[in-house]
Amino acid sequence: MALTTTVTPAAIAVALGRPAPSEDSVTDAQWSMWIADALRLVQHRLTEAAVDEDVVVQTDLDYVIREAVVSQVKAPDDATLSLVSGDDRSQPRAFRPGSGRVFILSEWWALLGLAPTKGKAFMVDLMPPGAGEVDQETYWWTRA
Repeated sequence: MALTTTVTPAAIAVALGRPAPSEDSVTDAQWSMWIADALRLVQHRLTEAAVDEDVVVQTDLDYVIREAVVSQVKAPDDATLSLVSGDDRSQPRAFRPGSGRVFILSEWWALLGLAPTKGKAFMVDLMPPGAGEVDQETYWWTRA
C-alpha cells in the first residue's frame, strides 16, 4: 500500500499567500510533480527503514509534504542573486539558495518518526585478558 497525501497545488498556493494556479498551467503541473516527489522521498525512507506505513500520522505527512514543496517554490535552484525590476529601476536581491530539488529537512523526518538513527554507544575493554580480576565491573590488578 502506498502513502497518499491531501496536499494539492491549491494548498501550496494558500501556504504561499498566492492565487491558486489554473489546472492546465505549467505551475500547477510543476507543483503537482514536486508534491509527488516529496511523497516518493517519504515512501522511500519508509521502505529503506522497513517501517510500517501505519506509523505515519496523516496530518504530519501532509505538513511535511506541504512545507517541502513550499520551500522548493521559494528557492527552486541554487541561484543566490537575482535582479528584481519594478517601474523604472531594477535592483539586485539576494536569496537563500535552494538545493535544486525537493528536500525534506531533518526536523521534518523526526516529525514523521523517520529520522536517521544514530550509532549506539558501546564500551571497549582495553585491559588484556588475564591482566586482572573482574569483581562487579571493577578491575583488580593482580601480580603474578
